[in-house]
Amino acid sequence: MPIVDSSVTILTLWAVVGYLLGSIPFGMVLAKFMGLGNLREIGSGNIGATNVLRTGNKTAAALTLVLDAAKGAVAVLIARMFAGEDAAQIAALAAMLGHCYPVWLGFRGGKGVATFLGIMLALSWQVGLACCLAWAIAVAVSRTSSIGAIAAAAASTFLLILLGYGQGFVLGVVLTLLIFWRHRANISRIRAGSEPKIGQKT
Repeated sequence: MPIVDSSVTILTLWAVVGYLLGSIPFGMVLAKFMGLGNLREIGSGNIGATNVLRTGNKTAAALTLVLDAAKGAVAVLIARMFAGEDAAQIAALAAMLGHCYPVWLGFRGGKGVATFLGIMLALSWQVGLACCLAWAIAVAVSRTSSIGAIAAAAASTFLLILLGYGQGFVLGVVLTLLIFWRHRANISRIRAGSEPKIGQKT
């Protein structure tokens, strides 16, 4: 019994660490630091890189993308280093939830695309690169950020199996469903033909 309790305690600890890392709102921080205004009052009101781009500052958008991806990757890598693969997957899910539902922002966070890609890169760099490629191709063809996100998420679970990280299957399914849930309004607009293109003001 003590071994089980210890394992649960360790996994809970890494869930907390992952959530706290994921909940850092880099888009909000950078927008404020660079004098770009309140992201809640710009474009879609989202805190992610796509909405930061609507401020017209490409550097801020790029930094937001990189930092949001990095926090997901760091959560996975440090959990794996100190506590193993189970902890890495728990930290991954917690980081994603932290980004989407940060306590500091009243649980109103981003849609998790960059964090999702960072997580995939850290879990398996081959899977991560393939997901990034799926995202890039979909965005290049559609010029629509949400379509890229949906394409990458939809491909990720299959890629986890095909590229040798089958132990991440359940996590992949959960993250994919979360991406789809966070993009439910986008999916409705895509169907209606009213989803804005990248850089277009909403």
